[in-house]
Amino acid sequence: MSERDSVVTMKGQPLVLVGTEVKVGDTPEDVSLAANDLSEVKLSSYRGKVCIISVVPSLDTPVCDIMTRRFNEEAGQLGEDVVVLTISADLPFAQARWCGAAEVDNVVTLSDYRDASFGEAYGVLIKGLRLLTRAVFVVDIDGVVRYEQVVPELTDEPDYQAALAAAKGLLVRT
Repeated sequence: MSERDSVVTMKGQPLVLVGTEVKVGDTPEDVSLAANDLSEVKLSSYRGKVCIISVVPSLDTPVCDIMTRRFNEEAGQLGEDVVVLTISADLPFAQARWCGAAEVDNVVTLSDYRDASFGEAYGVLIKGLRLLTRAVFVVDIDGVVRYEQVVPELTDEPDYQAALAAAKGLLVRT
């Protein structure tokens, strides 16, 4: 398994990311994640829609909370041709609890807790912590990555406008 350092820090301290680095133009490996009811969901089941994949370490942290609420708000305005997925290593029960408490219902939360296959396939698994680093990917209707941002400092928010513009730009083409 490949490792990358000097890509991400947490409060200034470097972290090591494990897995395959995903770049614009790549079609990452199809992986299975756990839905809130523990059912298996393949990322390929969202083909045919533009996907904004919001990757967070844990919904129970302040920046992840802000990020997921923001994408939830934006998702309500993007239309049915776009789906926003929030992926973390949180247990599905914790994701469901958080969404209920936060009244978040426009994003789909999926968990990578079982085997970290998403984290490895997208190169966002933090070595030693078994958490995912903060990142945003925009994937077109064919499963090709058209935008990616691995946020350099784990405690910072992503560039929402760039991700949203990338998703909206794909809608013009479909």
